Amino acid sequence: MRQITLGKTEITVPQNAFGALPIQRISKDDAVRLLRKAYDGGMRFFDTARAYSDSEEKVGAAFNGMRDKVFISSKTMALTKEKFWEDLHTSLDLLKTDYIDIYQLHCVARCYGEGDELYEAMKEAKKQGKIRHIGITAHKIGVAEDIVRSDLYETLQFPFSYLASDRDIQLVKDCAEANMGFIAMKGLSGGLLTNSEACMAFMNDYDVLPIWGVQRESELDEWLSFFEKDIRMTDEIRDFIENDRKELLGEFCRGCGYCMPCTVDITINQCARMSQMIRRAPSQNWLTDHWVNEMMKIEDCVDCGLCKTRCPYELDIPNLLRKNLVDYKEILAGKET
Repeated sequence: MRQITLGKTEITVPQNAFGALPIQRISKDDAVRLLRKAYDGGMRFFDTARAYSDSEEKVGAAFNGMRDKVFISSKTMALTKEKFWEDLHTSLDLLKTDYIDIYQLHCVARCYGEGDELYEAMKEAKKQGKIRHIGITAHKIGVAEDIVRSDLYETLQFPFSYLASDRDIQLVKDCAEANMGFIAMKGLSGGLLTNSEACMAFMNDYDVLPIWGVQRESELDEWLSFFEKDIRMTDEIRDFIENDRKELLGEFCRGCGYCMPCTVDITINQCARMSQMIRRAPSQNWLTDHWVNEMMKIEDCVDCGLCKTRCPYELDIPNLLRKNLVDYKEILAGKET
């Protein structure tokens, strides 16, 4: 397993890390068991956030008494210094620790710099020893590029998968040149990518630390298997990736959910990518009465536009929903998937 050093932080860990967003959907006992199995299997970096409901509490329970053996990153969506300190102290309490290895401003709309109260709060928290490194996450490429140019942050977390554009890949290279650690989120593009070996081989070609969102033991077992077998890019994997890119590139939803909630209760982050999901997973999973009812809610869309203002990828969500509904109805009528 390749080792990755996150820029100037000098944090060095295996290139195979645990994204703890999905564990908010399982019980505390199951989450603790999963996290400890990840550690026993070789993972050393665990990413969570204040926004992930009880994820921090579960990470804290899993690693209580062994804090020095793991690296933990967390995040705040605070927009004021008062909320920043409230979130940080809550995270420290829930994680059962007196420091967080990397604390990140979460899904920012712009690069916060010198003089901004959030960045100044970050510096003060580092000075106090409550955080060890200052990080930031973004979804918009322009914002991410501003962050790298600022040279103020030690790590950048940004979506990165084998669907990456040339501009995304250049961002990774720019981070390496700036000695800024790159944490790759959405390595499966919100579940659209299903070949873990191809995903792993792609990451292995870059100086990035992928955090795989894990909810089920079977998923974890797949990622842990790569500690036993070295996955490298081959012509066969390269051909597979190229074919997948041809099928998926364009206007597609990554399923991040920042568009939610919908004013008429549409499950946007699934319905807006139904055409891809129904073709990349067992179709029957998406043809249940539940999902038929969810998809038909698209007909209730009032074009309020709120989802568009929230989407970090600036998608035309109402029209994307309607395109998916047309395709879905054709599938229900017997169109082959």
